[in-house]
This record gives sequence, structure tokens and C-alpha cells, in this order.
Amino acid sequence: MAMMRPEHGRYAWAMPDSVPDRRSGLFPSAARLRRSHVLAVLVLIGALLLVALYARNAGERERRLAETSFVAEADQLADTIRQRMLQYELSLRGGVALHSAAADTPTARQWRGYVEGLDIAAQLPGLQGLGYVAYLDPDSLKNLQLQRRAAGEGLFVLTPRGVRSHYGAIVYFEPEDASTREVIGYDQYSDPVRRAAMDAARDSGEVQLSAPLTLHRGSPGVLMFAAVYRTARLPGSQPDRQGALVGWVFAPFRSAEFLGRSRIPLSERLAFRIVDVTDASARPVLASEGYDEEAGPPLHSVTQSLYGRIWRYDFQPVGALTSPGMDELRITVAAGVLAALLMFAVVMTLARTQSRAEMLALRLSDSYRRSEQRFRNAMQYSAIGMVLLDRRGTIVETNPAMAEIAGVDEAALVGSLFERYFVDGPERISRTGQMQAFREGVHRSVRRLRREDGDIREVHLASTVVPGDPRSDVVRLVQVDDVTERLRAEAQVHALNRTLESRVEARTRELTRANHELESFAYIVSHDLRAPLRSIDGFGRILSERYSGVLDAQGHDYLARVRNAAGRMDALIDALLAMSRITRGEFKRSPLDLSRMAGEVVADLRQTDPARQVDVLIAPDLHAKGDAALVRNLLQNLLGNAWKFTASTPGARIEFIRADAGHFEIRDNGAGFNAEYAGKLFRPFQRLHREDEYTGHGVGLASVKRIVERHGGSISAEGRPGQGATIRFTLAPAQYEDEDEER
Repeated sequence: MAMMRPEHGRYAWAMPDSVPDRRSGLFPSAARLRRSHVLAVLVLIGALLLVALYARNAGERERRLAETSFVAEADQLADTIRQRMLQYELSLRGGVALHSAAADTPTARQWRGYVEGLDIAAQLPGLQGLGYVAYLDPDSLKNLQLQRRAAGEGLFVLTPRGVRSHYGAIVYFEPEDASTREVIGYDQYSDPVRRAAMDAARDSGEVQLSAPLTLHRGSPGVLMFAAVYRTARLPGSQPDRQGALVGWVFAPFRSAEFLGRSRIPLSERLAFRIVDVTDASARPVLASEGYDEEAGPPLHSVTQSLYGRIWRYDFQPVGALTSPGMDELRITVAAGVLAALLMFAVVMTLARTQSRAEMLALRLSDSYRRSEQRFRNAMQYSAIGMVLLDRRGTIVETNPAMAEIAGVDEAALVGSLFERYFVDGPERISRTGQMQAFREGVHRSVRRLRREDGDIREVHLASTVVPGDPRSDVVRLVQVDDVTERLRAEAQVHALNRTLESRVEARTRELTRANHELESFAYIVSHDLRAPLRSIDGFGRILSERYSGVLDAQGHDYLARVRNAAGRMDALIDALLAMSRITRGEFKRSPLDLSRMAGEVVADLRQTDPARQVDVLIAPDLHAKGDAALVRNLLQNLLGNAWKFTASTPGARIEFIRADAGHFEIRDNGAGFNAEYAGKLFRPFQRLHREDEYTGHGVGLASVKRIVERHGGSISAEGRPGQGATIRFTLAPAQYEDEDEER
């Protein structure tokens, strides 16, 4: 065993005198090593062949099981779609029953009540709505137009225009919104694809599906039709059915939205498409996400006859087919390969153990020498002071870092007592400290050291017992780290933290109190204020419906004003709540294309008011960083205001441009405002124009100001009466603006 011995005032490691000779025949022969290698390779090859044979047979069995499971899931999905279509059929037949039971065509209110009772969103997901198509000749079309005009419902316009023997005009469609109102008056009988399905429903008396076609606004989909006759009983012959036909109840559903809205459970490992193969050509109906048209023939296909059409379901797997046993097979194969490798390693290890043991004996002496050199280098170049102490606490050896900490020469430290350099007296270790040092092997402490020049330094000591020969004088290694500057900095940080914590706590209490007040206000607005409004509107509606004959014209006018005022108050409450939610929702900042957003907002404005001609200029490449939902709300308010206040301006013009780095402007040449009242623009419910001139609730610009402030930006307004207005705003602090400019 190596030991430390004194050498010129320092300690060096003593090497053993005897070293094994590499030429003394201690290593096994090359022939024996080669035979051991060949045996290990043969064992490995045999084990791997057995594992491969098992993996091939078991893998084929698992693949067959996976295909069987895939086919079962595909058939179940096809049956689920059929069941969903059956629910749609029942809703259409209910609409047919409503028409058959009524003495005359049901009113739009009756039809709306029937559709609302179906609760399409919850009970019939995937269905766009229900509508009624009237079967008309030119005379009945004229009578319908006169009836609608007499009822105060406006002019019933038929599209496409033209004189035809019969028409299939859409009379009403629910649920009603901006897009569905556009289809009222459309002649479905003028389209050959629709007409074929409508005639099939009329002649068969059954619900019929149309071939894939293009729905309103260019989206692909299919229509479902059910014929309505004058009598509740189905006429017997085909001519009688044609003569008794009144119209059709129909339901559209868009291909792109059917799967997502219908909530049909889709397996993650299955993709499919539906193709209409009724005619000679295959026409696609819909396809799930992940279906690859170029992936080759489907793994499984199902054909269904569905309401007069023949649909083929093509199924393909997403990724590789797997079964529950496939993971177990992989684990088994991995275990087999691992066992083969372990056997190979065992044979190789047994063959080399003796050789390594002999080589280790030869290298041991070199290891001792290198270890001594590493220890010397660590002592010499360490940035932490190190000292070796004997049993009396005398410094036996030290390094340059310790000499620098003590402020004396390295030679002067050797032979002196280590404790003489400390001003806090000999270190006393408690019983607990002794037990902890015994468990950890290291005793740590912080002491005060006096340098040779008199400066007092705070040092961290780590004392370790050095095991070795009992005859050696070296018993402890002490590492000395000067932590004076660090402790001073920590004291300053702690003082600042205490001050900061008190300020943060005070601000947090203020913010919490403000949030509670805001939540209480929102609760009062949404519950306590709306309840009486609903009562006012409800009783006003009952008076209008039940006692309309008792009230005179002035009474009806008063009642209408009461209900309109309640409606305006309810709208103001909605606007107020929407403004309060702006500062409470989740905020996610991301890169935004403001040019694209503004274009979409203007397109919506043109759609709602197609008769207006407004010259809108949107500068390209307007980018910023912010929350997408809040910024869209901001643009809708600002561009909507510009659109509204240019309504009576000839040659109306709106501009959305970048004024400079990070600043955006929205200009118009509309009504403008008096600059003296610019401060009121961004306050809630502050209006600079009369309501009979320009409608609104007075919270739009207040919401805009909150959105801008939540982004850390600023907003200002300029304008003159009759000369338009300019709104300038920023969306991000300087650091975000710089990033946008670099991009």
C-alpha cells in the first residue's frame, strides 16, 4: 500500500518497489482469446436467431388481430353515422307533421318554435338547421308575395329570377342568422341536383339525400329532403302525390363541419372518407383529418344505401397498425435480445477477466503516480485556499491561494499554527456539530480571519479528516474560501428585499380589493339589474300579445317605447360586462398580422352594409405583437366607428396606416368631433353625437383604451367637426416594437 513520506518539507507518495513485468507470461495466449471470441459470437448468433423466429410468428399473429380490430372500429363508425342520419330524418319528419297538422302553412314564429324545441345544438349536432321549401306555380308565387307584403314582412324576392312552370322557394330557415337570411327566396327547384332529390322525395314519400353539391357561400355538402302533402296520409299513386305536394322540409349539413360539429367519436388510429357512388362517377362527400388520397387503396371499405343514395366508406389506418399485444411482443423481443447480449457479455467477460486483472496490477503503480501529480496540481492552481494540518493544528503544507487570503508568503505559513490567524478564538464544536461532521465527513463553519495587514475577512472553512497511515502527521485538510464580499452583497440584497416585499404586499392588497369590487359590480350588473329588465320586457310582450285589442295606437307606441328602452338597457349591460372582462381574461402575446385582421373586419362591415360605397385603404405588412382576441376587438371598434361616422359623408374614405415605428393610425373623413371634448372619447358612456344621428352605447372607445393599456401602449385622438377624425395608438412597449422593426 502506498504511503506519504516527507520530502524537502513536503509530502510525496511512496511507490511500491516491485512492478509486474509485461514480458513474464502473465497474459493469456492469443489463441485462447480467439477461441473465446468465436464461442461468444456463436452463442450470440444462435440466441438472436431464436428471438427473430419468435418475433416473426408472433408479429404476424398480432398484425392479423390489429386488422380485425381496425375493421370492427370502421364498421362501428359507419353504423354511428347511419344512426346520426336517422336522427336527422326524425327531425325532418317532425317538420312534415307540423305542416300536415296545420290548417294552413305554419307561420315563421311557429316554425321557429318547433326548431328551438328540437335543440339542434345539443340533440342534433352537425345539422346546420331546418328549413321549409314551398312548391309554387307562378300564380301561387304571386299570392305568396302579396301575403308577405300584406303581413308587413317586406317583399319576397325569388332568386334566381326567371319564369318557370314551378318553383321550390325557401320560405323560412331556422336557426336564423345573417348567413341564413340570405337564402330566403332561393329557388332550389332551379338546381338540377337539388331538383332530383326533391322529386325523389315527392314520388317516394320517403326522406331523400341529394348528391354532393355546393351549398350557400360556396361550401360543399349535401341536403336532406322530406315531402309535405296536403293530407296527413301519404297519397297512394305517384300522380296523386304530385298533385297533393305542398313543399318540402329540408336540412343541409356542410361536409367540412360535419365531423367536428356532430361529435361522432373518431379513433386516433383511423382515417376515412365517404364517397357517393350512386352514379357511375364517384363524388366525394367528406373526409376526416389525416386521410391521404395518394396512400393507395384503402384497407377496408363499407357500402351503405342511405336515403336514395349509395355511400362508400373508405378506411385507412393512421400510421402502422398495432394491437394491445404488440407492445408486449416488443418487450419480449427486447428482453430476448437483451438476454442474448448478456450471454455474449458473460462469455466475453469470463474470457477477459484474468487478462484485465493482470493488466490492472501493472497499471496500479502508474495510477499512484498520476494521482499524486493531480493532487499537486489541485493544490497549486486552486482558487480556494487549502492547508494540510497535523495533530497539533500546525500547517504542514499550503497553496498560493491561502497565502493570498492571509496576506503572507507561502513559506511563512508552513510551520505556523492555523488558529493564530483567527480573531474569534479557538473553534468549539458542539456535540450536534460533531455528530453531523461524523455523518457527512466534512465540518463546515464561518470564521473571521485577520490578515497580516490587519484587515478582517469573513472566510468559510471546510475541514475534512484525511485517512492514511497512523504514522503520518497529516490528519486534516482544511479549505478556506474568502466570502467577505459575497456576505456584504447578500446583506444589501436582503435589505432591499425586505423593502420590496412590503411594497409588493401593499400593492397586492390594493389589487385584490379592486378585483373583489369589480367582481361584485359585475355580479350586480349581470344578475340584480337584468332581472327587472327581463320582467319589464316579458310583461310588455304579454301586454302586446294578449291585450293588443284593448290598447289604442298611442298605448301601443308607449308600450313599444318601454320595451325598446329595456332592450337598450340590456344591450348597455352587455357592453359594460364585455368592457369589464377585457382586463380580467387570459393574456397571450404573439406576433399578429394587423393588415390581414383589418381586411377581415372591413369585409364583415361590407357584408352587413353592402349598399355603402366606402374607399378603404389598408397599408400592407402591418405587424405587431399582442393578444389576438383583444387586438381584433380593438380593430372592430375603431374601424366600426370610422364606418359609422362616414355614413352621411359623400366619397367616404377610411385609412389604416403605420405612422412611425410602433405607432398606427386609423383616419376617416366623416363627422369628426370637437377637439375640446377629445378627453371624453375614451370614457364609458360618453357620447359626442346624438343617438338619433349615430347609434351606439358609448363604450367602444373605452374598451379600446383598456385594450391598449393592457398591452402597455398608448392611444390619442384628433379631429374637427365635419373634417373627420384620426386615432393613433401603440400596442407594445419599446422592447416589443424594436423586435417588430428587426423582423
